[in-house]
Amino acid sequence: MERDLMNVATPGPEAAQIETAIVRMVRRFYAGWTDDALLAPILAALPEPEAHLAVIVDFWSRQLLGTERYQGKPFPPHWALKIEPAHFDRWMALFAEAARAELPADTAEQAITKAGHMSVAFQAGLFPLRGPDGRPMRLPH
Repeated sequence: MERDLMNVATPGPEAAQIETAIVRMVRRFYAGWTDDALLAPILAALPEPEAHLAVIVDFWSRQLLGTERYQGKPFPPHWALKIEPAHFDRWMALFAEAARAELPADTAEQAITKAGHMSVAFQAGLFPLRGPDGRPMRLPH
């Protein structure tokens, strides 16, 4: 998962350092999934984990530095995954831990805020309905 660190919107050594930190953050974040009973099955379902990590690095590079390597739409690929609302709390906890460990403090908080907004938006898209028990569900019965 080598990245072209010269393709950053913010000039200077700080941007290259943040790019390197983003790679470390993404790797730490997904390493936390490996032994996690809730998230490991989702990670195991990825056909090409290294390719996925590269896409996620590009996504966060765009979000945090304004690079244009990521041109995709993050929501559609998640629709097919067997994600439940409980996954989002665990995802956010692991993400916040990885961001704070690897990114500069202000960048980490920016990333965590963006991830929180994504979590809310994804849940609204994935679980637009509530069942009779009040729990989120994907489709009407």
